[in-house]
Amino acid sequence: MIERTTPENISSLGENQIFVFGSNLSGRHGKGAAKTALGWGAKWGQAKGLQGRTYGIPTKDASIRRTLTIEEIKPFVDEFIEFAKANENLIFLVTEIGCGLAELKPKEVAPLFKEAVNVFNIHLPSRFWHKCSNGA
Repeated sequence: MIERTTPENISSLGENQIFVFGSNLSGRHGKGAAKTALGWGAKWGQAKGLQGRTYGIPTKDASIRRTLTIEEIKPFVDEFIEFAKANENLIFLVTEIGCGLAELKPKEVAPLFKEAVNVFNIHLPSRFWHKCSNGA
């Protein structure tokens, strides 16, 4: 598990690494990890999925005013996990999606990634690992 922990601050990407960030449904990547993602190919106007060397998971609505509910975020996370399984040649560095500008807590978001625990090419933040492995 430790070897599959996303670094707290990602400033560069290794070969085949993908930066996984929280986005909004309008694909306006203006702040936080989403703004960082622009430097690795995130596309302005694309809310979700693979974008250059990044992968967006929406956590806010199109107006960027409302945080999506856990139930609304879940299908995007499930889609991401399936994508990662189908792209074993890539390493996905998941940031603490939803825990910055969307103001969710790791204990709320981490359970969405429970299935990712057994997907070897998905790296999770340490605070997500803690919640996933304890079943919280």
